[in-house]
Amino acid sequence: MSHARTTILPVVLEATDDGYLASVPGLQGTLAEGDTIEEAIFNCIDVVKMILAYRVERGEAVGLGEIEFSPDTRMTITFPLGVD
Repeated sequence: MSHARTTILPVVLEATDDGYLASVPGLQGTLAEGDTIEEAIFNCIDVVKMILAYRVERGEAVGLGEIEFSPDTRMTITFPLGVD
């Protein structure tokens, strides 16, 4: 059975006057904006994918730790939730 390999990245979110900024610490150039938290995160993921594809294409080290996913893999995700 084949297992997918993936990288777990921390994403830092900051509120701005116009929405939100998302970035990945330690990965230069990963800054993305969005009107909502979700949009900022998804835009940041797109930027990360482009940066990693560029590095792989040039034969550069990606510089990120990978984990192997299997059907038994568990993970915890933390996200802010506003409740009025």
